[in-house]
Amino acid sequence: MGADILSVAMFLILLIAVFLGHPLGFTLGGLGIIFGLVGYGPGAFFILANKTYGLMTNYVLVAIPLFILMAQFLDKSGVAEELYETMYIVLGPIRGGLALATIVVSTVFAATTGIIGASVVAMGLLAAPSMVKKGYSYSLTAGVITAGGTLGILIPPSIMLVVYGGLVGISVGKLFLAAFVPGLMLATLYLVYTFIYCFFNPDAGPPLPKADRHHSAGRKFIMATKSMMPPIFLILAVLGSIGAGIATPTEAAGLGCVGALLLAAGNKRLDLKLMKDALIATLKITCMVMIIFVGANFYTSVFMGLGGGDVFTDLLFSISDNKYVILTIMMFIVFLLGMFVDWLGILLLCVPIFTPIAVDQLGFNPLWFALLVSINLQMSFLTPPFGYALFYLKGVAPEGMTLGHIYKGIIPFVLLQLVGLALCVSFPQIVTWLPDLIFK
Repeated sequence: MGADILSVAMFLILLIAVFLGHPLGFTLGGLGIIFGLVGYGPGAFFILANKTYGLMTNYVLVAIPLFILMAQFLDKSGVAEELYETMYIVLGPIRGGLALATIVVSTVFAATTGIIGASVVAMGLLAAPSMVKKGYSYSLTAGVITAGGTLGILIPPSIMLVVYGGLVGISVGKLFLAAFVPGLMLATLYLVYTFIYCFFNPDAGPPLPKADRHHSAGRKFIMATKSMMPPIFLILAVLGSIGAGIATPTEAAGLGCVGALLLAAGNKRLDLKLMKDALIATLKITCMVMIIFVGANFYTSVFMGLGGGDVFTDLLFSISDNKYVILTIMMFIVFLLGMFVDWLGILLLCVPIFTPIAVDQLGFNPLWFALLVSINLQMSFLTPPFGYALFYLKGVAPEGMTLGHIYKGIIPFVLLQLVGLALCVSFPQIVTWLPDLIFK
């Protein structure tokens, strides 16, 4: 059997196995071993050992468990609760104020956690009951919580960007800086849309009744400043240390863990139970991520070695020789896979194949292309049928909120993410301006 046929069969069987619901990490590793033995013989085991050892010695990947641990500490520190209560008071009097407050808090929380599940669940528990009680529509409530929560995978510190950097050898610090402006741009698009929607549909997002508006402007300013200081301290500790060249991303992740621990202690939430729960959750998530990483790394090595990369390149260039048409096709493939496959699987499967085509053959900026893929992958958390953010919210949703409401609510926000992606394609400076400014 020819190597080209083997690589095509390898890819098709993977798609079938994923759609059947088999565990991704073991599926990738198993297919790598089977097709590796067919293509290389017993030498496939040496490839597996070599690739696994390479992951074990990758210093950048140490940041993954540290950022996960930071998110666990922060999730239990009470910072998000205090911030939401303040934004509730500050923005509540305007139409859609609670929805705007949810987006603001989600954006700040995203810049301190990097974990989608933590952001969506935290805001689902904090904001959803309050918004529904105040008369906000179920679909708008679901939309702002899930869309705001997905910012955590893009706005640094993002575990996805750490994995991306370790996968293709791009500086994680540059990825963090490149993602900052696109992340804030998406948050701004959400805010503008929500404000306009509620302005013309006040029943969907009514303002707080006058009886609840008893705080002066000065008091609101003091409350906002006080509640914003802890997360800003943590953001500066992590991103500031990277941007200033004081710490590597891995060292900054350790610094973030200490900062989150101090915030939990400052809010009197630090105890043995918190430590135990955070460490166990970090261990479970890290093991899951690394098993997928080992399996995907081995699978990709065998797939590329059998000529899969060349087959895919020839297929793309047979469709068109226009680089933007090829880019659109690659983005569509990532978007389509995002409906069915976990972001980590997509990242580990597609990036090693797409990056050489985009950078070496089409001449695109690797940092810019990385952010296009990352913004696209953010949509995978919202797109049915397997958008993780949808199920995170459903698990903590208030009574009466159905999956139908959640699916309806995410539609405008997925469209806004597509708009954000199109803006980054049209204006690459959105991505490249900040890292060029810092690292010039």
